[in-house]
Amino acid sequence: MNIKGKKILVTGATGFVGANLVRHFLKNGANISILKRQESNLWRIKDIINQISAYNADLLDYTRVNKAVKRIRPDVILHAATYGGYATQDNPARIIKTNFDGTVNLLDASSKIGFGIFVNTGSSSEYGVKDSFMRESDLLEPVTLYGVSKSATSIYCQYLAKKHNLPIVTLRLFSPYGYFDDGSRVVSQIILSCLKNKTVNITSPDAVRDFIFIDDVVDAYEKTLRMGSNMSGGIFNIGSGKQCSIEKLAGKIARVVGNNIEVKYQKKLSGRIEPKNWVANISKSHVVLKWKPRFNLDAGLRKTINWFRENKGFYS
Repeated sequence: MNIKGKKILVTGATGFVGANLVRHFLKNGANISILKRQESNLWRIKDIINQISAYNADLLDYTRVNKAVKRIRPDVILHAATYGGYATQDNPARIIKTNFDGTVNLLDASSKIGFGIFVNTGSSSEYGVKDSFMRESDLLEPVTLYGVSKSATSIYCQYLAKKHNLPIVTLRLFSPYGYFDDGSRVVSQIILSCLKNKTVNITSPDAVRDFIFIDDVVDAYEKTLRMGSNMSGGIFNIGSGKQCSIEKLAGKIARVVGNNIEVKYQKKLSGRIEPKNWVANISKSHVVLKWKPRFNLDAGLRKTINWFRENKGFYS
């Protein structure tokens, strides 16, 4: 699929991943529309808001969503809206409604007008605790309500794609980081502490994650669109294929920033399950999507740290 001139609808456009998608595809000549809530904070896209079409339509309001989609008639839907990925997003009903019901509403409205491809944003939280690389074919055993809601959403997308032969694909993101990330996320938190010469406080230093740079995440979406609609119901892991402990991550960031920062380890949060393995098998994405990460963790962190140096004002 040629991106230039295509009508692309992005949900979650005011969030970390969504904002980067909007910026990338706008830069590459697409006509961008977004669905947002009335109270959404636009700081990530404030400088480009006049270059896109914004519709106030909460995904839980089917009437508004249907009206907006009917008016936009998008060729592509990039569904990145989510709730529950942050510790502060702990409302059980809202987690289920936003992630599952919101997706059902969006897909129903989109199916009525037809589309070239619908990309659902999944999560590694769907897998739960595994003792080795996570594969798309693994049994889903989520250990959080967020993971449960995302699992149900991915399964629904796959079901709908296969039942009606619709071009719906799910990209399961592992731990993205980079430009415009939330200041409370672990990579951003450590970077900001280092840049401000503050003590880095780490909970569960032995916890591991598969960190994937946002430029590689965006590239995965673009590769998916360019592959077209011949992957109906496909689910693909988007990670680096390598895991890193939070302690090692902090050391890497401190070395790049160049400050002699004190690192303090705090007591692990009660009830939180931290597996010894959390890493993606990305062979399917490599073979089918022709995608693989271009940036290792060191290179991605350098670009991220440089961006944070220039944009600390967003996090004051």
